[in-house]
Amino acid sequence: MIVAIKPTGANTRGLLAYLYGPGHHDEHLDPHLVTGFAMLGMPDPGRDQDTTLTQLARYLDEPVHLRNSEFGKKVIDHVWHCPVRAAPEDRHLSDTEWGEIAQRIVRAAGIAPDGDDLACRWIAVRHADDHIHILATTVREDGRRPKLHDSGIRVGDECRQIEKDYGLRRLRKGDRTAERRPTQAEMHKAERLGWEQTSREWLQGRIRAAIPHATSAEELLAYLEADDILVKPRRGPSGDLLGYAVGRPGDLNKEGEQIYHPGGKIAPDLTLPKLKTRLESSAPEEHPTARRDRPTTPWHQATDALDTLHPETTTTSADEDARAQANISALGELIEATAQAAPAEHRAQLRSASAAFSRAQRSQVRAEDRAAHALRTAARDIAHTATGPDGSALAALTAALLWAAILAARWHEAKGHAHQADAARQAVQHLQSAADAALAPTLTALEARRPGEGARRTLANDVRAAVPEHAERILADPGWPALATVLADAEASGHQPHQLLKEAAARRELGTACQPARVLITRIQHTSRNPAPNRRAEAARLRSSSASALGAPSPAAQPRTTAAPTSQPSRHRR
Repeated sequence: MIVAIKPTGANTRGLLAYLYGPGHHDEHLDPHLVTGFAMLGMPDPGRDQDTTLTQLARYLDEPVHLRNSEFGKKVIDHVWHCPVRAAPEDRHLSDTEWGEIAQRIVRAAGIAPDGDDLACRWIAVRHADDHIHILATTVREDGRRPKLHDSGIRVGDECRQIEKDYGLRRLRKGDRTAERRPTQAEMHKAERLGWEQTSREWLQGRIRAAIPHATSAEELLAYLEADDILVKPRRGPSGDLLGYAVGRPGDLNKEGEQIYHPGGKIAPDLTLPKLKTRLESSAPEEHPTARRDRPTTPWHQATDALDTLHPETTTTSADEDARAQANISALGELIEATAQAAPAEHRAQLRSASAAFSRAQRSQVRAEDRAAHALRTAARDIAHTATGPDGSALAALTAALLWAAILAARWHEAKGHAHQADAARQAVQHLQSAADAALAPTLTALEARRPGEGARRTLANDVRAAVPEHAERILADPGWPALATVLADAEASGHQPHQLLKEAAARRELGTACQPARVLITRIQHTSRNPAPNRRAEAARLRSSSASALGAPSPAAQPRTTAAPTSQPSRHRR
């Protein structure tokens, strides 16, 4: 059951004309009252031909007129409007049931509390099978105004209980982080002008597309202006940016004036303070021992940066949750940047994933944006690169985005963020299609040069030793010949297939993977692009770093001792 409390107005008679009229497309049938604050003697223009809309409006407005005649400051915006709609699959509700539902909603909102004989006047009008409209005038019989603060939250909670009591479709509880639904007026205007989206939806897409290109709020507004978006900044006397509003070219009001929408009215996370926090957060300090060589391309850099999401989205403390929320927010920016820079044949699914994931980017958890600096840097580098990815780089990145979105959905679900979890799961479906399409050419090329039968048997033994719990599924996967080619190539470059398999399986659990061989292909191709590590030198470096971090002398400062030489068994291929 969907409710939408509309902004207050001042024209009771005008709203009644809409409720009792034919509708914009003749969709209103048999408009009539189902209940009200005092049904006995209530005029109903839908049932009594001798009653007019003006009479009903005066009846509802009496407390308003009385207050305005007695007090100096007049009440202007006194009309409260709340449409209530059942889901398409819900059963037919009778007038009596709709009347009971309306009474529960006005009670929860504070319009007419239980046992309050001096509450506001209100009515519920039904002009279609699946919904009613509640109209109230927000001046009580005693001249006071009702307490409507947070009425939307209370009404939403009551609707969830109504759904349970009446056996209706159960909707998710809101958390005040969703963007506003388009109004009927906005949808009709878009249809009239031939626009596929309403202005606010269109502007939201343009702002989110611009975010990966900017490092400050000023840069973001400049980028929007360059993209032919009308921008109205609000500045203080010093010239500092205090707020902004944006407009869609051709979106005019009745007077022919351009309509502008503040960022916060487009989506909750597009206010100027939140954008500045995201865009202008500095990089966290990096410990010297944590530095390593950066990837050579932004595509590989992004894939490496996504690896940091693995621990962040499965933790429970407040600080770790703040880092997880920041990374999830930045993940949406990285998906958007990838959609813009990917080859044309892959953009549709990636753009759909970006649009779906935008709802998953925000929750009530306050983000520690500094923690997401690596992801945001990767997104900006991709947005600014002039060179597209090669096949393996794109396949690795889309696979990493897919896994990160799965982790985001799990984190949101664990935190009880139902809407965000649903949005992340929708993005996962689009990312899965994008990942399959990106990997398809690589699979074809790899399978064409699969290693010989003897080499494949030896590599199969590596699989069984490295990931025994998933080995049979991997070897039965249609992608196994291609994976064998990847492992053979990696071994020829000096890598150890057994070690690569263990590392790849640790990066992405394989239990939920429908095609585990494909998962391993992208991970191993990404890892094995670097030269094979010198294991002994790496172990010595780690021992030295650990000793220094603990305040102990490094091995270089210790007395040398003579150790018996050890032999390393060599690996022979038959």
